Amino acid sequence: MKRTGLRFVYPTKRRIYKTGTVQRSDSVVVARACSSTAEHGAYISAVHGSNPCTRTEDLMHKKIKVGIIFGGRSAEHEVSLQSAKNIIEAIDKDTYDLVCVGISKNREWLLYDSKELFLNSDDPKRIALNASKGHPAVLIPHGERKITRLDVYLQDEHIDVVFPVLHGTFGEDGTIQGLLKLADIPFVGAGVLGSAVGMDKDVMKRLLRDAGIPIAKFLAIKESNAPQYEEVQEKLGTPFFVKPANLGSSVGVHKVTNKDEFIKATQDAWKYDRKILCEEYIKGREIECSVLGNDNPIASIPGEITLHSEFYSYEAKYIDAQGATCEIPATLPDKIVKKIQQLAIQTFTVLSCEGLGRVDFFLKENGDVLVNEINTMPGFTAVSMYPKLWEASGISYPELISRLITLAFERFEKEKKLETSYDGE
Repeated sequence: MKRTGLRFVYPTKRRIYKTGTVQRSDSVVVARACSSTAEHGAYISAVHGSNPCTRTEDLMHKKIKVGIIFGGRSAEHEVSLQSAKNIIEAIDKDTYDLVCVGISKNREWLLYDSKELFLNSDDPKRIALNASKGHPAVLIPHGERKITRLDVYLQDEHIDVVFPVLHGTFGEDGTIQGLLKLADIPFVGAGVLGSAVGMDKDVMKRLLRDAGIPIAKFLAIKESNAPQYEEVQEKLGTPFFVKPANLGSSVGVHKVTNKDEFIKATQDAWKYDRKILCEEYIKGREIECSVLGNDNPIASIPGEITLHSEFYSYEAKYIDAQGATCEIPATLPDKIVKKIQQLAIQTFTVLSCEGLGRVDFFLKENGDVLVNEINTMPGFTAVSMYPKLWEASGISYPELISRLITLAFERFEKEKKLETSYDGE
């Protein structure tokens, strides 16, 4: 298979993983994949409930049904398909059964009972849902955790937990998370609030700024009060970046150096969002760090993106093999590594994130570290940084997926204990 997008460099003279690089905490124990019979039994009990008539040895052999939801209406549809393809290939088939649901660009939910999910699966530009193999389906919030086919009477697929591998709007922004909460289904990743905040870069940056986390200068604008180029230039200097406030994967992002470029950049960004962001250009190294956990998150070793283009564009991330190179681990002093990991966890916590997140940084020449943004459902493509950073930190791809699923159940069980009625006493 031809590798596209990022090229990865793994220095052989440096230890990829060393004690103390990953910030350890009790969450490492909580989040680990089931590795013993007793633990798997408890895991199954959390999924299927306790039944005195059910033999424990039978429970042990039950697989957990994971609903993989992918595609969606976002401009990041194709990235989602690539991520889902890799998760489906990497997940532990001895522990999990998969229920695959693709959402088309026309909002159709398609349930698959075959492995022919994608067309042009090896081409990141042409990959698409194989609609001819999917069956129209719907998720009805009736408490039974089922995906129901619409073309066959009373044919359902039970699901225990959902991995919503959806990037961008209508998936990573709290919408699918709200539906899953209403349907009482555990799911991987941030909840409604964390997802919405992580998607809206304007709100995200305001919260980070108020928490004292260092960020670049920015300006959020709407069409009704859009400033002139000269106003933005005065506040941010030149060059600066223009991007949709609610999108990822560098879709609609432009580097602006003059008025004509500003006009074209805003026109393009308005295609994707009703609010856009202008951000100060920061000259520095681009560093990324992965976060894993719920209440006690841990941070991976950092990696560095070295660009061979104007900026980290969609093409550089997913299409052009020469667009960027990633070095894992990043060549950084231990002091800077620790600072980045601490800021990654702080960002994750301040923004009410759970499960997973990738925090992107700028490292200036003077040693200052600025948070650029968080991605609450980072890519899981063959060249995506989130799983690569954890792999270099000692957590394999299959184990990472298992930990994320375990974290989904952990949060679900805690939320189940909350009172949902008030008796006045």
